[in-house]
Amino acid sequence: MEPILIYGFPLGSSMGLVAALEWLGEPYRLCRVDMLGEMREPSYARINPRHETPVFVDDQGRILTETVAIASWLEARDTHRRVSFDPLSREADRMHQIMAFVNTGFTAAFTPHWAALEMDPPNPALQAMLRDWGKERILERHDKLEEMISDTPFLVGDKPTLADAVFIGVARWLDFHAIAHKSRWPKMAALRERLEADPAVTYATALESGDNPTRTGSCVGHVPLAEVIGQFGQ
Repeated sequence: MEPILIYGFPLGSSMGLVAALEWLGEPYRLCRVDMLGEMREPSYARINPRHETPVFVDDQGRILTETVAIASWLEARDTHRRVSFDPLSREADRMHQIMAFVNTGFTAAFTPHWAALEMDPPNPALQAMLRDWGKERILERHDKLEEMISDTPFLVGDKPTLADAVFIGVARWLDFHAIAHKSRWPKMAALRERLEADPAVTYATALESGDNPTRTGSCVGHVPLAEVIGQFGQ
């Protein structure tokens, strides 16, 4: 069977993994999930008890969660090295280093802003505190990532890799939460422009937005969430 990626909207970090699957070029299916609605339903716990995306159903029907774990699964099967490198190479080490940084401190820095946005019932004083406190951490993490970016077109060399996929799913949160203008970090801004113009990323963002772009040779269609839960849920 083709693996299935369950990706979330709105603005899920999992968008980058859709792009990675496109770069990889192997057949796959998708399942689009409303993170503010159906992801919170009790039945969703059968595929991820933490009620999060992404979730990946591999080609054996086994469930895998967490972005880096899914990226590792893709890397291990990337025999043509379209989105990764020789595991013993320096480039692979750098890719893993950047992925780890983006998926931990860089992504987590936005947690106070998401908590403030989703707070129910609202608490204006606490929400303002969370945003003020979170902003400083977001700026600091962006400064650190800017220092890590070299003069190559993408995060590791001349092609987009899994590191770029993990990055681009989260990078647009800076704009959404109106933290600062992206031009404050020139290398990161240039990288975002290259990635956002990439056909795989434009395809992934169109799907995330609910559009119906022409299906690619790799993506063989969407599967309803209820079907995924019914067939593969624990």
